[in-house]
Amino acid sequence: MNNQLTELELENLRHIIGGHGMIANKLEAYAQNCTDPQLVSILQQDAQDAKAAQQKLMTFLG
Repeated sequence: MNNQLTELELENLRHIIGGHGMIANKLEAYAQNCTDPQLVSILQQDAQDAKAAQQKLMTFLG
């Protein structure tokens, strides 16, 4: 079984990783500008989840 990623798979993976990073940054910005403490908490947690997913996906890059 070949565990090497194709160029297309690598390109798609990089795109997805970048998307998770962008989402995390946007959620953090929304949280900073939000005044509702409950919503701030939700946004911060979602940002952390996006960062965690990004880090997990990066493990596939080798």
